[in-house]
Amino acid sequence: MDGASVRKSGERRSATECLAAIRAGETSAVAAVEAALAEIAAWSGLNAVAHSNAAAALQAAGAVDAGDINGPLAGLPIVVKDNIQVAGLPAAAATPGLQDAIATADAPVLAKLIEAGAIVVATTNMHELAFGISGYNPTYQTGADMGVRNPYDLTRFAAGSSSGTGALVGSGAVTAGLGTDTGGSVRLPAAINGISGLRPTIGRYPGQGLIPISRTRDTAGAIAATVTDIELLDRVITGDAEIIPASLSGLKLGLGAEFLAGLDADVQAVWDGVKAQLEAAGVEFETLDVAQIFELNHQVSFPLCFGEAGDHLRDYLATHVPAKTIEDVVAAMASPDVRATYEAFVLPGKMPTPDGKLVETAPIYRHAIEVARPALIDAYRKVFAESGVAAVIFPTTPQVAAKQGPEASAPEVFGSFIRNADPSSSAGIPGLSVAAGLGPVTGLPVGIELDGPAGSDRKLIAIGMAIESLLGRTSLPVSK
Repeated sequence: MDGASVRKSGERRSATECLAAIRAGETSAVAAVEAALAEIAAWSGLNAVAHSNAAAALQAAGAVDAGDINGPLAGLPIVVKDNIQVAGLPAAAATPGLQDAIATADAPVLAKLIEAGAIVVATTNMHELAFGISGYNPTYQTGADMGVRNPYDLTRFAAGSSSGTGALVGSGAVTAGLGTDTGGSVRLPAAINGISGLRPTIGRYPGQGLIPISRTRDTAGAIAATVTDIELLDRVITGDAEIIPASLSGLKLGLGAEFLAGLDADVQAVWDGVKAQLEAAGVEFETLDVAQIFELNHQVSFPLCFGEAGDHLRDYLATHVPAKTIEDVVAAMASPDVRATYEAFVLPGKMPTPDGKLVETAPIYRHAIEVARPALIDAYRKVFAESGVAAVIFPTTPQVAAKQGPEASAPEVFGSFIRNADPSSSAGIPGLSVAAGLGPVTGLPVGIELDGPAGSDRKLIAIGMAIESLLGRTSLPVSK
């Protein structure tokens, strides 16, 4: 599968359906893992794999088939982003300086899935150290062209920073995986690859064993073929009770002008169609004033990342890779954009101003963490309380997938793609991206995001399940 253009063909299979087939004896766990490994190899042009876990995966699958491993995920092949610790594999965040940092234990969030029977078949490529959304990174390359590629069009990116997990689930090679989300890094790849992704309320998933940017913003998140699969993964991780789809009739959802401005033709067309279908199903829309949310987010977003990236990575290295310093890691970086960010801003404790000057990060960070972020959290709380909406809804990204290449890492591309997902990240509230279909011009996937109040994750998932049932699944890509 190394062609650049693809066509939609075939129904996307879900993790839930894969598990049902294993339980019914229609297939075995070994066969499911073998099929996933074969599909991953066939999609080598995606550059999606960091490290294969084939031998251990096949051993675990054999134990499932023998009845030695049980649980609600028994036999399900999954992939895991390269900045999440997987026992026996490098936890490297796709950076050369951490390739010898072998994890001695699974990150607790992953351990929950493995205890339920999930089988890690590979770790996945990503934007280096998660500091970007293009996935244009030379550290791992299995295809002809650099950077993680989109399964619907290999000339396009898969977004990021959870690029490889999004690309492999989007391709249909696997049905589920884990990513991390600091400012959209689970939801963007979900939207761009025609699948679903959940950023949970901050602190809802255990955060240990993740290579950090900003612990104030970082969280693991689930990426899966369907929202129903997200429900299952989230339930396994949290222990919450099973839920059913919400009723759309009479459901109140919020719209904000800032989320809907400047959409490209494909995103606009899909958004208009989704809104019309939801209205026909009985959803009530209320226009919200979200200008203050966007204004406050500008005071929070980058100051938190630049203010915490250095210290939080130093802390991680001291605990998990004591032989390495942050300077060692930066010196070995492969991506010019990430190296420049760390050398110019993170290491010296500086931030760029809009007019290009460099200023000390510390006072701007203190304002962000002590003043602006609490105000942002309060602004969201007031919007939900005063409007009575269950969630705000909008396109996850204003554009379909960008062309892959060095230009995909440009600041203006980054800013455009994170615009809608970033404010809720800063506030720590949950966001769910739901596949909404393919654009009529490019044939590329479009996603719709739901952001809800803190702690409303399960309600948000129930709404997403109902919307997914209404819209249907986005068809699988097939290379020409």
